Amino acid sequence: MNNNAYVPFSSKIKEVIRHTPIEYTFRMEYTGDVKPGQFFEVSIPKFGEAPISVSGIGDGLIDLTIRRVGKVTNEVFEKYEGSSLLLRGPYGNGFDVNDYAGSEVVIVAGGTGVSPVRGVIDHLGSHPEMHKGLTLIAGFKSDEDMLFRKDFERWENQMNLILTVDKGEPTAKRRVGLVTEFIPTLDIKDIDTAKAIVVGPPAMMRFSVMALLDRGFKEENIWISHERKMCCGIGKCGHCRINDKYVCLDGPVFPYTIGKDLID
Repeated sequence: MNNNAYVPFSSKIKEVIRHTPIEYTFRMEYTGDVKPGQFFEVSIPKFGEAPISVSGIGDGLIDLTIRRVGKVTNEVFEKYEGSSLLLRGPYGNGFDVNDYAGSEVVIVAGGTGVSPVRGVIDHLGSHPEMHKGLTLIAGFKSDEDMLFRKDFERWENQMNLILTVDKGEPTAKRRVGLVTEFIPTLDIKDIDTAKAIVVGPPAMMRFSVMALLDRGFKEENIWISHERKMCCGIGKCGHCRINDKYVCLDGPVFPYTIGKDLID
């Protein structure tokens, strides 16, 4: 195996799952240690590379959920099952599911922020013996923007699921409103030991954390994913440095006690 951290390896595309016209999950061949919340650099020769969070972990595979937003991701969308992509990683520290063992857990995720925390949701949802209660508040702009529909059908039976869209009419399966609106009414038995994860756009994370703190959550019991301008993935380019932290090395997952000071 090549020891040069800049040299990618080839990974076969095992399956492509379409969520929206611009968001697909690429199920990639991969064997090795990886945690939810870590990321891979996906590269296309002559086009560049882009950091993509791990959205699923399986036996000999990983999921990378990619949004079509630039020249690299546009080119990725031209490659489908049977083709290959170049990857390097995994990078970052990710989520440690053991941090949430024995506690009531609340996960607040917005839009594509569901991707990096999907592995945690899956693990805790499949292992109810690990925790004392699991609530997922997941929000999307609209029904058309919703990701992981089949997962939500499964999660509905594994946890207290609050699925919401920003506007529209409520249905039997999902509500209407911002994710922050549902935090004050959370039924938490022991607020001193309850744990929370917040992942999503910066404004959504900021107001969600404020609502959790108002609800009584302790700062040290909140984690955020602070993805921001990651480039090389190994702390050499300095592109993602905030204060004395490198998001690609020290993060992207941070305890809120540290993440709250990482203001760009």
